Amino acid sequence: MTALILAMLLRRRRQAVAMALLAMLAVAAAVAAPAYLRAADRAVAAGQVDTATATERGLALTRTENDAASAGARGVSFADLGPALADLPGFTQVYAVEYPAVGIEPDTVRASRLVFRQDFCAHLTMVTGRCAAASGEIVLGASTAERLKLTAGDSVTLAYAEYSKDPAFQMYFEAGKPLTMIVAGTYTVPAPGATYWGGHGYFAANPGNRPGEPVFTPGATVAAMDHKFASKSVDSSAGPGALGVDRLDDLRAALDTLDKMIQNLGASVSVSTGLPELLTRIDDGRATARLIVPVVAVPLIVLSCFVIFLAAGYGAEARRPELAVVALRGVRRWERLLLATGENLVAVVAGALAGCLAGQLLINLMAAVLFPGVGTAAGFGSLVYAAPAALAALLAALLALRRQLFAPVAVLLRRVTGAGRRAPVLEILAVLLAVVTTVQLSLSGVPEGAGVFAAGLVIFAAALLVARILVPVAARVAARALRRGRTDVALAGLQLARRSGATSLLALLVAVSGVAAYVTCAIGSGLRDRNVIAEQGTGADRVLTVTPVSPWKLLSAVRAADPDGRFAMAVVRTEGNHNGEPAGLAVDSPRLATVATWPGSGPQAAEVARALRPAVPQEPVVIPGRDVSLRVDASNLPSGGRMLGLLVAVSSLRGGDSTLLDLGTIREGVKDYSQRTELCAGGCRLDGIQVQAAVSGNVTAHLVVTALGSVNPVAAALPADRLADPARWRVSADGSVSGGPAGLVLDIAAPNGLSQNGVLLQPADSPGTVPAAIAGRAGNQITGLDKQLHPVDRAVDLHSIPRLGLFAWMTDLEYADRAAAVEQAADKPEVWLTDDAPADVLDRLSTQGLTIAGDVRTAEVRAQLARQGPAISLWFYVLATVLALLLGAGALLLAADVDRPRQAEDLAALRVQGLSARVARRAGLWAYPMLVLVAVPAGTGAGLLGYNLTGRTLPLAGLKPPPLPLPVWPHWWQVVGVAVVVLMVLTGAAVVAGRRISR
Repeated sequence: MTALILAMLLRRRRQAVAMALLAMLAVAAAVAAPAYLRAADRAVAAGQVDTATATERGLALTRTENDAASAGARGVSFADLGPALADLPGFTQVYAVEYPAVGIEPDTVRASRLVFRQDFCAHLTMVTGRCAAASGEIVLGASTAERLKLTAGDSVTLAYAEYSKDPAFQMYFEAGKPLTMIVAGTYTVPAPGATYWGGHGYFAANPGNRPGEPVFTPGATVAAMDHKFASKSVDSSAGPGALGVDRLDDLRAALDTLDKMIQNLGASVSVSTGLPELLTRIDDGRATARLIVPVVAVPLIVLSCFVIFLAAGYGAEARRPELAVVALRGVRRWERLLLATGENLVAVVAGALAGCLAGQLLINLMAAVLFPGVGTAAGFGSLVYAAPAALAALLAALLALRRQLFAPVAVLLRRVTGAGRRAPVLEILAVLLAVVTTVQLSLSGVPEGAGVFAAGLVIFAAALLVARILVPVAARVAARALRRGRTDVALAGLQLARRSGATSLLALLVAVSGVAAYVTCAIGSGLRDRNVIAEQGTGADRVLTVTPVSPWKLLSAVRAADPDGRFAMAVVRTEGNHNGEPAGLAVDSPRLATVATWPGSGPQAAEVARALRPAVPQEPVVIPGRDVSLRVDASNLPSGGRMLGLLVAVSSLRGGDSTLLDLGTIREGVKDYSQRTELCAGGCRLDGIQVQAAVSGNVTAHLVVTALGSVNPVAAALPADRLADPARWRVSADGSVSGGPAGLVLDIAAPNGLSQNGVLLQPADSPGTVPAAIAGRAGNQITGLDKQLHPVDRAVDLHSIPRLGLFAWMTDLEYADRAAAVEQAADKPEVWLTDDAPADVLDRLSTQGLTIAGDVRTAEVRAQLARQGPAISLWFYVLATVLALLLGAGALLLAADVDRPRQAEDLAALRVQGLSARVARRAGLWAYPMLVLVAVPAGTGAGLLGYNLTGRTLPLAGLKPPPLPLPVWPHWWQVVGVAVVVLMVLTGAAVVAGRRISR
């Protein structure tokens, strides 16, 4: 029996090899999915680590110790405690000590940072002299040394300093004995952003009240110098492989242990790290991959089994006479079973064994090309589904032989088997399963459990229905072509319609095209999602985060750095502070169209900018000098000694900040109130006049503002008639304003007392109700820059707001600042830049007094997204498409090879009856291309249907997608382009198959 089976394999070796290759592809697909997930785990981890910030790749422990008080005292020093706490597996540690010192700078407004950092010399480039090595030696930054005219060998005197707590003297003062030191050399820093330097901001573009280059010195110097409080830190940064996917569990355990130890120590040690956020991103990426990959892996494996079923069925159809002879001779049942199945079983087993190796090697090759340096996980985990896939392939082959095994001899001898006459049980079952799994997927919203099969079942159900409908149609078309004299077309169509395997072959080609279309939709949609997140989620080509600063200071600084408005825009982000209130943006709207990355749909940026900044009839009130003066005639003041305070809010016109001036207590009669502020040396804009009550209860007052201006120089902010015009002013609750012969009249009547902000009298130099562009169902009130609720005018409805998304609002920054009752530092100030911003933009902004805390670019975000779980998972979809096309092409070639003898006999018989050689050749050549021309458009439609029903549940933007207008569908030309490629590949295989028959 064995020799006979081997002889059969040798006789039909081309079909056996084809069957083995198809089995290999089926098992390779089953092996490739888990193997790719293991490789994706490593790629996700490596990608997130490579694109993480220094803070996310490390951990910093800091503690401020009073070295003077602890000298000689018992206890554990941070020098011993810190390194022990920060001892994470695979991490390297850097210990540092620093405190402020004065003596180098010409004044004490700024202090120098005297820093010892372990192994600092190895990370500096010496410009002059040498690095500090002995106690009493220091090295200075090259820029600092040049500014202070210091060179190597010079002596300087430094003393420990503390910052004054007196608000009237905002400066440092000596708090320790001076120590003379030698300048050993000057340095530059080759890599100021290196992980070694941690997140201490040693070389920040504008480090506030200290120079941008620390004074480095050996540890012996900082210990010997007379000082009290020193900031001590240990930076622990990940070494090579420390954040590899195989070591993440150990790292989590170490971080949990560290957290418990810190809690036991209390608040004495602070921890700063982004490692938990990095680990969360890695976990999310890995979880996303485990959701995305199986969605296409399952239909690919089913498609592979279907190809084997088709191939085995085609082979069995060709061997019907052979099996009839076996049955006629009365061969025992088990021998008949072996003779019928042995040939296929041997081929499938051989292909399955090869598929185990091929699948892993294929993933190894992909990982080497796509994720260089990452590697793949060793082990046999990828073979977990190899045995089930091989068993499924064997069952498919046996299922295809079911009719030939049990059919009587008369049926086996029949050449035409009546294709298409079977009941549509399989189609109905497939549709029912597709409906059930799709409903389950819709309810859960996550492709898990039965939902994993939904996409594949929809495509296969559609393919089976299309094949069921089109094959009989092909027979009718062929009959019509025959009546019209198109013998070649008629013969090609009849050859397909009368073959029992034609329906299955057409269903297979439709399914292959459907898988390709589904994959195209997923990849194209994922790519568009990443572009939206990178572009609209960032807001502009480049976004700088600024340390807290007043909105007016931010606006003035950005305008000074970019006076023409070509590349920079000031932005303040606000969080919704009230129930259901969305976050918002206040932007310098005239620059919106130039700088912001704007959504393609809806009103354009220029239109929105005009709506946010309508013209107002009144110009700002400008106080010309630094001595702000106000003359008020007060009467009807609260009785019982209750006092009212008078305050004036002003903003500098020369790039300065904003301030609130306290002019003192309001007194009866005509009085002058004034205060000097250097902010107004170049002129100030009046933001408001505020009246506050020191106590609660009934508050009344009758105030007449008779003069407003400055006394140095003596100049009025407004002429008397314009000052008294009530149309130029607006007042908050509990106040009313009117014009009088002597000036502007402000009447206050608050029976229940004034609010915390009192009564605010503001110039009407901005809209009374700030215009806003709103996305979503935001109400008519928003939290303004003063953290208070303000009414807004819904000027424009938007689908989404750049950076914030579908539920947000946007206002003009200057108008929002003027509407604020109290000037406050913005919590989230930003500067948005275009991609062609000048290289020195950071220096320009720093010169204007802004401290840059972060720098994000759209290109960097896009690169980071490309290395996250969704993007990495979609590369498997590309592999699935290639394997599906190979299966489809292989099935066409195998079908042609099996059909060739019988079709050659049929065409030869027709030639004897007078059919021309040309028509016979065309009939053989066009049979399979006609099948492909029908299958590809139908399959593309099936794939689109499957994606429409299930694609929204694919986490292509991650497990927690941002609230942005993420597109569901790819560009139409992507679907058409891939359909053309599929058509070309399958048509090429069909033409080759047709030529074999037409020879």
